[in-house]
Amino acid sequence: MKSSIRRSRRAAVAVALGSVLALTATACGDDGSGGGGGDSGAEGSGKGEIVFWDNNGGVRTDSWKEIIADFEKANPDIKVEYVGIPSTDYQSKVDTAIQGGGLPDVGGVGAAMLAGFAAQNALEPLDDRLAKSSLNGKLNEDMVTSLKAAGGGDDKLYSIPTSANNGVLYYRTDLFKKAGLAEPTTWDNFYTAAEKLTNSGKNEFGYTIRGGSGSIAQALDAMYGQSGITSFWDSSGEKTTVNDPKNVAALEKYAALYKKVTPAADLNNDFTKMVAQWDSGTIGMLNHNLGSYQDHVKALGTDKFRGIPQPVGSSGKRVQVSNPVDGMGLFKSSKNKEAAWKFIEFATSKAENSKFNEAAGQVPSNNDAAKDAWISKAEPTKLAAAALTDGSTTIVQLPYYLPDWNTISKADNEPNFQKVLNGDMSAKEFLDTMAGQLNEAQAEWKERNG
Repeated sequence: MKSSIRRSRRAAVAVALGSVLALTATACGDDGSGGGGGDSGAEGSGKGEIVFWDNNGGVRTDSWKEIIADFEKANPDIKVEYVGIPSTDYQSKVDTAIQGGGLPDVGGVGAAMLAGFAAQNALEPLDDRLAKSSLNGKLNEDMVTSLKAAGGGDDKLYSIPTSANNGVLYYRTDLFKKAGLAEPTTWDNFYTAAEKLTNSGKNEFGYTIRGGSGSIAQALDAMYGQSGITSFWDSSGEKTTVNDPKNVAALEKYAALYKKVTPAADLNNDFTKMVAQWDSGTIGMLNHNLGSYQDHVKALGTDKFRGIPQPVGSSGKRVQVSNPVDGMGLFKSSKNKEAAWKFIEFATSKAENSKFNEAAGQVPSNNDAAKDAWISKAEPTKLAAAALTDGSTTIVQLPYYLPDWNTISKADNEPNFQKVLNGDMSAKEFLDTMAGQLNEAQAEWKERNG
C-alpha cells in the first residue's frame, strides 16, 4: 500500500512540477531549451536543430547514426543531435527531465514505459499527424493498436511503432549435437539439456539466467510458458494471476537453475552482459529476444546456433508473455515539433525502417519493409513471425497501460528476484508481493478510467 501511494505521489508531483515549469517558461519567454512535462512547446519553423534520445544507446547507436545521416542528407535544413542512453537508464533519465526540464524533441518510447510518460502529460498525441502523413495505412495495425492500448486508457497514439520483438530461445546446435540432445522445443527438453550441458569444473553451463536489469520479464515468460496460464488477470479483471500456485511452482523450478546449471555472474547480468557471455563462452542456451540475433551471428556464425520460439508446455501449446512494441514519441515540450515529426516519419519509412530492423533482427512496423527479402533469411525473425500468426502461440498481454507497470516490473522487484535466486526469499513471497502491487495499481487505474 505504502509503495503505491509513494508512486502515485511521485507522479502527481511530476505533473504539478511540469506545469509550474511550463508557466515559468511562458512568463520568461522561450529560450529554446527543452521543457518539462506539461510544457506545450511549439510547432516551430520545421528547420534548425532537434534532439533525439535513443532508448537503447550503444546497442543501436550505429543504426541510428546511419538513419540520421540519411535524414540530414534528405533534409539539409534540419540537424539531429543524437543522445544514446542505455536502456537500463532511460526511464529514470526521462522522468528526471519531465520533472526538471531538458526533455528532447524526440525519444524512443516503447510500450513498457509509455503509460508512465503519458500520465505525466509529457507526450504529444500523434493521431492527427499520422492521419495526414505518408505513413497513414502503412504501419502494422497490431503494433499501432498495442501502443494505443499501452497509452493509459484514453485511446490516443503517443508513439509511432518502429519494431516488434519476440522472445527467443537461442541454443548452441554444435553443443547439442555433441551431447546427443533433442532440440529444446519443450520445457522438459530444456531442463534436461540445461543439466546435461553443465560441467562447472570446465566452466561449461547449460543455461544463462538473467538476474540483473530486465530480469522480471524473462522470469514471467518462463513462468507462464510452463504453467500454461493464458491471462494476466483472473476472470474479474481485478486480481493478477502472477501468484497463481502454478506460476509459483514454475518460478521455483526456474530459479533453482541459478548456480546449478548457470554461471554465478548471472546474478547481476543485464542483457548486454548475458549476451556477451553466451557469445564468448560454452553456454548451451540463452533466453533473449530477436534483438540480439545479429550479435550471435557475428560471434558464432550461423552454423553453431539456432534461435527458435519459446518451448511449449505440457499441454503441447506455447504460451508467452507479450514483448513490448518499440516506437518513437514526440515530446510535448518540443519547440520544433514540425521538424521532429519529419524525423519520425523518415525513420519509419520503408527504407529506413527495413534497414533498422534488419540490423536489429526485429519485425518491422512498416508493412512494406516487412516484405523485404532479408526477413526470410533471418531464421529467428521468420520463425517468430510465424509463431505469432499460425495459431500455435497464446500471448499473455502484460499491463503496459498501468502507469506503475515499469516501476513494478523493474525497480520495485528486480532486487527481490535476486533474493529468490540466492535463496533469501521464496518464490511465493516474491510473487505475492508483486501481485499486491499489481492489484492495487489495477484498482487505481480502473477508478481513474471508469
